[in-house]
Amino acid sequence: MERRSLLRAAVLGGSAAVFGGTLWRGAAHAAPAQPGTGPYGPLGSPDANGIRLPAGFTSRVIARSGQTVPGTSYTWHNAPDGGACYADGTGWIYVSNSEINPGGGVSAVRFSSTGAITSAYRILSNTRTNCAGGKTPWNTWLSCEEVSLGYVYETDPWGTRAAVRRDAMGRFKHEAAAADPVRRVVYLTEDETNGRFYRFVPTTWGDLSSGTLQVMVAGSATSGSFTWANVPDPDGSPTATRGQVSGSKSFNGGEGCHYADDKVWFTTKGDNRVWQLDLTSNTYGLAYDDSLVTSGTAPLTGVDNITGSSSGDLFVAEDGGTMDICVITPDDVVAPFLRIDGQSGSEITGPAFSPDGRRLYFSSQRGTTGSSSGGITYEVTGPFRA
Repeated sequence: MERRSLLRAAVLGGSAAVFGGTLWRGAAHAAPAQPGTGPYGPLGSPDANGIRLPAGFTSRVIARSGQTVPGTSYTWHNAPDGGACYADGTGWIYVSNSEINPGGGVSAVRFSSTGAITSAYRILSNTRTNCAGGKTPWNTWLSCEEVSLGYVYETDPWGTRAAVRRDAMGRFKHEAAAADPVRRVVYLTEDETNGRFYRFVPTTWGDLSSGTLQVMVAGSATSGSFTWANVPDPDGSPTATRGQVSGSKSFNGGEGCHYADDKVWFTTKGDNRVWQLDLTSNTYGLAYDDSLVTSGTAPLTGVDNITGSSSGDLFVAEDGGTMDICVITPDDVVAPFLRIDGQSGSEITGPAFSPDGRRLYFSSQRGTTGSSSGGITYEVTGPFRA
């Protein structure tokens, strides 16, 4: 373990532990990451799709807003946002939110074992500004409304079961969700300048129809210990959920959320931070903060959606910045993984890996036009490390 990780653990009052059989996973992202050489090397020249990739990686366009998905008769939605992948026999499915209002909803694309598109279809309609969300262990997609008093909708990636609104998960400006199968809770971010970080504790794991909404309680520092407190009125009216619990910690613009190995990471766009909660020691700290970069230019700004790979790497998409997806490694190095050229009026959304970890899906929400009708959804294939 690196010395700075040990020092960071001491500051947080936590201890490094062995999880998943490896020591480094226990200490992963224990200090604010610094720029360095990423695991995939430098970015190359823009390819035919305008994407700069490391050597060995290729891209293709999966879908474009307002156009039929190749090989299908389905018209892809505007403003593609949060997404996730699901195993489907020998193939897989990628789901994608639509961040428009009214309309919103979610679409899905199905792939064969070779990566060929076999179908595309709608799984949620007539909702508002569906921004991010999260995958559940029982293979549903939680689609979140990023509006005041917004809802969470539980959807079926296969499109065979009707979507269900999950009122018990609270009404606020929802952004992302991440399921924790160990503690049997779902973490939730709130996209407000004084947003909160929540968790939903279902009455029965696997059934989100009832349960308790809780909010993180902690001091104003960027590291320390935390607890959870019940939100008295999850309906958020007349008092917003973020204002109901004294001592609940404020976060500046909650965005993406990812759970792995007894930790949860979430991003805040207002201060360009990636936060990490160690759920075994109930401590929190910064995995990245662009203002704490000690040399050179911060490679990651406009932090937004986040996902992780089986190697323990975090992949963070930019809303603005230089239109990068950056990687944050378990040894606290942050570096660009890819860059989209010529789309400065857009943002990168919905990063998600195929079940085998060999393909990364994401969208440029407004594409080359800068309009929600210009969204482009991509696939990148290459030697991602396991």
